[in-house]
Amino acid sequence: MLEKALSGNRRYWGWVGFLIFFIGVGFFFYLRQLDYGLGITGMSRDVTWALYIAQFTFLVGVAASAVMVVLPYYLHDYKVFGKITILGEFLAVSSVVMCLAFVIVDLGQPARAFNLLLYPSPRSILFWDMIVLNGYLLLNIVIGWTVLDAEKKSIPPPKWVKPLIYLSIPWAISIHTVTAFIYSGLPGRSFWMTAIMAPRFLASAFASGPALLILLCFILRKFTRFNAGNEAIQALAKIVTYALFISVFFILMEIFTVFYSQIPEHMHHFIYCFAGLYGHYGLVPWMWAFVVLAAAAMILLVNPRTRQNETLLGVACVAVFASLWIEKGLGLVVTGFIPSPLEKITEYSPTMPEVLITLGVWAAGFLALTFLYKIAVTVKEEIEA
Repeated sequence: MLEKALSGNRRYWGWVGFLIFFIGVGFFFYLRQLDYGLGITGMSRDVTWALYIAQFTFLVGVAASAVMVVLPYYLHDYKVFGKITILGEFLAVSSVVMCLAFVIVDLGQPARAFNLLLYPSPRSILFWDMIVLNGYLLLNIVIGWTVLDAEKKSIPPPKWVKPLIYLSIPWAISIHTVTAFIYSGLPGRSFWMTAIMAPRFLASAFASGPALLILLCFILRKFTRFNAGNEAIQALAKIVTYALFISVFFILMEIFTVFYSQIPEHMHHFIYCFAGLYGHYGLVPWMWAFVVLAAAAMILLVNPRTRQNETLLGVACVAVFASLWIEKGLGLVVTGFIPSPLEKITEYSPTMPEVLITLGVWAAGFLALTFLYKIAVTVKEEIEA
């Protein structure tokens, strides 16, 4: 089936060329980073995780969100999701590929990744994160490809794939839970040390991932003959709505707990986010953009009339995706370092090479997604024909 990704019209190859251009630009600056070091980025001694790890954290959630279509379809026989389950699984594959790429670029020297294999430590959360991410990538590749191949041949999937499907459901939960433990297990970082970090991660994942999947369904319907169906899209929209409200509720719980307890060490992080601290306002515009976008999305999604309007639904999904990218990315990762445990404020802003490397990784992920979706859509169009 791989040959199906190598055929397409001029618009398809134009999009592929556009992505390859950004991959090339990102790779060029990554070579500069390898030569010069991480000093080419905006990171410092005090802010050691930033834009790269923010993307990693966010994309783990996008990958985990595939469970929101896999679980209803396979466990509850919800046939409405029949057409988009493969899209969710392939979205998970490309998201995990980007996650792993962002970890590599953040390490500085990619050979350091082998330390997890050469010196495995079951007591390390990073060790388990490597296990669950690579395992989830393998599961989705095997499941998605096997099921799609069976559909192409008009035969039932082999029986051995069913246990893998059932295994992938709790595994999806585990990848974001383990990622949350990386943060909440650091006692020196009060902003992250909360028992609801994992539920926060999962709630935001189940909003951002399906929101992106809805947008991808709209794009596929516009440029191909593939139609996910209005019922499937509206079911996904309801999932996005509930998950977004829960995600915002968890954030409000954190804010109430912090300010009701009046512990300065915990309050300073939130003050820095939304009002600035000691003359430093680096993240304030970003966090208020998150508030505005999340509020607008909630208003559009909770009203059935606006949710059923596809134009407004598309706007809402963009707002959900962008707002959670801000909150779960820069807002969560960078703020954990500001102020430091010694009450020192070192602000962070990404450099141009850092941004271009990030765009290069995103382009590589979307290129993988483009090829996978091209194969899946072509197979489904052949079946319908």
